[in-house]
Amino acid sequence: MTTLIIGGGLSGLTVARGLEEKGHDYTLIEARARFGGRIKTEHHEGGAFDIGPAWFWPDQPRIADLIQKLDIKKFDQFASGDLVYENERGQVQRGRGFFSMQGALRVEGGLGTLIAALADDLPTDRKRLNAVVTALTQTDTGITATLDNGDKLNGDRVILGLPPRIAGKITFTPALPDEAIASLQSIPTWMAGQAKAVAVYSTPFWREDELSGDAQSRFGPMVEIHDASPARGGPHALFGFISVPPRARTDEQNLRQHLSAQLIRLFGPKAANPKALFVKDWASDPYTATHADQDTLLAHPTYGLPPALTGLWDSQLYFSGTETAPQFGGYLEGALEAAENVLQTLEL
Repeated sequence: MTTLIIGGGLSGLTVARGLEEKGHDYTLIEARARFGGRIKTEHHEGGAFDIGPAWFWPDQPRIADLIQKLDIKKFDQFASGDLVYENERGQVQRGRGFFSMQGALRVEGGLGTLIAALADDLPTDRKRLNAVVTALTQTDTGITATLDNGDKLNGDRVILGLPPRIAGKITFTPALPDEAIASLQSIPTWMAGQAKAVAVYSTPFWREDELSGDAQSRFGPMVEIHDASPARGGPHALFGFISVPPRARTDEQNLRQHLSAQLIRLFGPKAANPKALFVKDWASDPYTATHADQDTLLAHPTYGLPPALTGLWDSQLYFSGTETAPQFGGYLEGALEAAENVLQTLEL
């Protein structure tokens, strides 16, 4: 039996790993030129900086177990020192605010190290990059996936390791039931409306000033900032979540100017002229966000696999993105939970 896994993020890679370990036939299909999905790590002068998710937590056993099996090192998020608060007028106060991420864990070399370890373990002939699935057709003998270049891939079942709204953009023949389409469209994509900035510096000057790197702002453009430095050595970095709505941040040059000005306000003149300033707007990523995701989520949604998305196409169609995980939906742990649930459903 051949399985087509659509989506090479953490969940899709984990499903592929499970099938590989059991000796099953499968193909992992990823639209991007890289694996990882919303996990993306930038590199500068030997430093690794996550511009997607960066943390996991001690109460998340699957991600901890996986990095241990892959011999990847973890370390504690730096949180020692004062916090900084910026009010709605841009006035800065030291020692006030919240959003400290003390207790969170990070991965040495960035989470891209985890993705590379998973992807490199899979045989080359099982992986397809730059492969955008536009249509899925159920036939008498299985399911055919049509790519945007006209190529067709055949399988006996399909696992969609995608955000549900992205999965809903695929043309299904026969069409999915109205309840299934409504479910796909109604599930918010975690972090799809977000943008993140990482400013890289030669030294962690904020630590020298007894600051943790944590900052909260009601002025912007970043609403929340944290230390993003490696566990050891340099270069060092600060990263922030951008609170400007997606429709108002399309001018990246203007946004970068405001980011730099805010860093100087919060951390002083040493924050001017970072060695690199990475900006990633996930709301403009067509493989992450849809039009319905343009508004940043204000609270963590209640996730899980709706009943309408089970048993589709005679139980040949499955969903395994992090948004379908009932306990840790939206998190890295949720991507692994969703993959685990699918593999259990397949009774592997």
